[in-house]
Amino acid sequence: MTKLNDYIHTVAVRFMEYAKIDTEADPSSTTFPSSMKQKDLGNVLVKELLEMGVSDAEMDEWGYVYATIPANSSKSNIPTICFCAHMDTAPDCSGKNVKPILHKNYDGNPITLPDDTSQIITTEKHPYLKEKIGDDIITASGLTLLGADDKAGVACIMDFAHFMMNNPGFEHGKIRILFTPDEEIGRGVDHVDMDRLGADYGYTLDGGVLGSIEDESFSADAVEINIHGISAHPGYAKNKLVHAIKVASEFIDELPKDSWSPETTEGREGFVHPVKFTGVLEKATINFIIRDHETGKLEEYENRLKTILDGVVSKYDGVTADFTVTEQYRNMKEVIREVPFVTDNAIEAMKRVGIEPRPVIIRGGTDGSRLSFMGMPCPNLFTGEMGIHSRHEYVSVQDMEKAVKTMVHLSQIWEENA
Repeated sequence: MTKLNDYIHTVAVRFMEYAKIDTEADPSSTTFPSSMKQKDLGNVLVKELLEMGVSDAEMDEWGYVYATIPANSSKSNIPTICFCAHMDTAPDCSGKNVKPILHKNYDGNPITLPDDTSQIITTEKHPYLKEKIGDDIITASGLTLLGADDKAGVACIMDFAHFMMNNPGFEHGKIRILFTPDEEIGRGVDHVDMDRLGADYGYTLDGGVLGSIEDESFSADAVEINIHGISAHPGYAKNKLVHAIKVASEFIDELPKDSWSPETTEGREGFVHPVKFTGVLEKATINFIIRDHETGKLEEYENRLKTILDGVVSKYDGVTADFTVTEQYRNMKEVIREVPFVTDNAIEAMKRVGIEPRPVIIRGGTDGSRLSFMGMPCPNLFTGEMGIHSRHEYVSVQDMEKAVKTMVHLSQIWEENA
């Protein structure tokens, strides 16, 4: 049996190969997954898991990859835990033809990306890099994102599986693996079969800085507003035409400039954020995301937003507006506070690796937010992914390796505590 500290990790090699596979999600698609190319990575993962000896690894029709690391403990009452990561990358920045570059023994100097030398990663723009001097850093080449969100998590889970299948002396209960598509566009667990998954508790591997443990997320709604103007021929439009785009623009201009938005808030402050604006003369559509850590505040925000809308629309005779709210996800803390040991076990695992735990509030959500409400409390663990959704995305190899070690210790802690 290999001692954990002597294990030669495969996570960096795996990550760099996975990063090359284009898995960009498509928010305009009506299929699931939204882009079939996400299954290209799923097929690779299934093949590699089967080669490791994970005999039940498979991908279903929706693109989910399920697999089991069988229990090897004599105890029969160990909860089944799941490690989960998403395969897709964000559509905010191109994920096509990603060229990962390994920068060995990072020295703290600016990293100029070779395919677009205007893209320079510095410690001034990315302060966490100051903590990574001496680490091996992986970046993209300057034209794309890297995909560490969340292929770093995928690679960590795969390296963990490789270690566990080759080192049966580390006792643990049944461990389930889940890889999901379309997390980046909010559909990541739409078709997860929870009975098939069969896990009691879970952890997503989709966090940032070393030691981060996230068990509190935003609660989230979406709002779609349709403003209906009045059409007329522009040559004969006086006192008749009311342009829906102009009414919508006036409404947007009425939103606060110094608060209530992503660019003016931090910490526990929530926001209202327009993410899409489309329109013609007769109809304009604005899509918002509504976020706060307190679920009750979402309705407060929505009511305020509708009041602003009604105030603008009321100025124009004959103009109407529709206001539709759709629930997206809820703060995982509402579930996890009832089972605090799920977080406590992860914190203890980090301490055993020699990592200082960093409890973090997520200003966003993960698959774990929804999985928690689907019956599997699911905090989020670090992978080292940083600068996400941008050409400056990077990840530390050593952070990924420590995530793998944390998972090994975490599996043992669940066995010990059973």
